[in-house]
Amino acid sequence: MTTPASLLHPDAFLSPLAIDEAVQRALQEDLGRAGDITSMVTIPETTPARAILVARQAGVIAGLPLGVATFQKLSPDISIQAHHRDGATVAAGVQVLTISGPARAVLAGERTALNFIGRLSGIATHTSDYVRHTAGTGMRIYCTRKTTPGLRALEKYAVRCGGGFNHRFGLDDAVLIKDNHIAIAGGIRPVLERARAHIGHLVKVEIEVDNLTQLREVLDSGLADVVLLDNMDIADLTEAVKLAKERVVLEASGGVTLDSIAGIAATGVDYASAGALTHSAPNFDVALDIDA
Repeated sequence: MTTPASLLHPDAFLSPLAIDEAVQRALQEDLGRAGDITSMVTIPETTPARAILVARQAGVIAGLPLGVATFQKLSPDISIQAHHRDGATVAAGVQVLTISGPARAVLAGERTALNFIGRLSGIATHTSDYVRHTAGTGMRIYCTRKTTPGLRALEKYAVRCGGGFNHRFGLDDAVLIKDNHIAIAGGIRPVLERARAHIGHLVKVEIEVDNLTQLREVLDSGLADVVLLDNMDIADLTEAVKLAKERVVLEASGGVTLDSIAGIAATGVDYASAGALTHSAPNFDVALDIDA
């Protein structure tokens, strides 16, 4: 039996509770108070249907567990055959799922399932494009908190399906000191000293810097684990790597695009984070075709 869990990417993280919550919320939004009234008035209750979910473009698939959960929540009599699982690279025209069962349930779940799979496959495919540009460098590409409100766990999961990695999920994950924290706290050393005085020994401290002068100040303090190099050009990133001499982990952020990612990776920084993985990923074209 095909279950949502059986289609999860083996190296990504998504709680079954997150799947259930997202599907329940999406179906409530679409079916409202009365359900799919169009199908109820046009399709007899006992009518069966068989549908094929097809990828209309090439890319990386993600979100299948949510699509399966959508249909299965609408009817216990839905049967689904999966031809791929999340993280698979597919060609245009490939059949991804075969859904069989009550026609009303298939039609009622169609748009919700396609929305999940189209959105998450778009993120996975976009991420895989970034990852491909960094091949052979050892640099990892990370997403950010620039996600659709309420869908962060799903979108970060899709980044993993595309070969990327997850930055923090929320403000409670780690200490990441940004420029506004530095300004309010009175400078780089004071803000780092305050952070170190209050955190436990397992918590990492990352701090954002805008220039090499600030980087030198962070390095001199010896109080940071990771330094985020914000909107630095290739020359400054290269110099930052020389200055750090592996004393801290370096993350490039800001202005990280498909056009710039290869050059950033070549500088030797450890990580690059890009909000574009999630906020600018185009939708992946998938369709549900009824097999008459």
